[in-house]
Amino acid sequence: MSYTVKLYAFEDASPAQLQAAEQRFRQALDESLGDECLVAPVHAAYRRIVATYGENPVDDVLSPGELEILGQWRAAESAAMTAALGPNRYMGDAQFEIFS
Repeated sequence: MSYTVKLYAFEDASPAQLQAAEQRFRQALDESLGDECLVAPVHAAYRRIVATYGENPVDDVLSPGELEILGQWRAAESAAMTAALGPNRYMGDAQFEIFS
């Protein structure tokens, strides 16, 4: 399943810097989850979990599968944020949105 990434930066950044950060974010997500085809479904499952249980659900209310998805997505997103914004710390208030 294909997806796109959009960076919303609240500080001055050139279009080239934004595009490069989006590419780094996407590449890190793909690598962290093992395949670009997994990003959209894992992200959708993560969003369903958060919509149902909130941002910080108690582990004992989640199924083992939900715990796995939650952990996978959080690790992948963290790696992607580090990859995307590492050299561009001035984009500290940046937010990424994923569209499938």
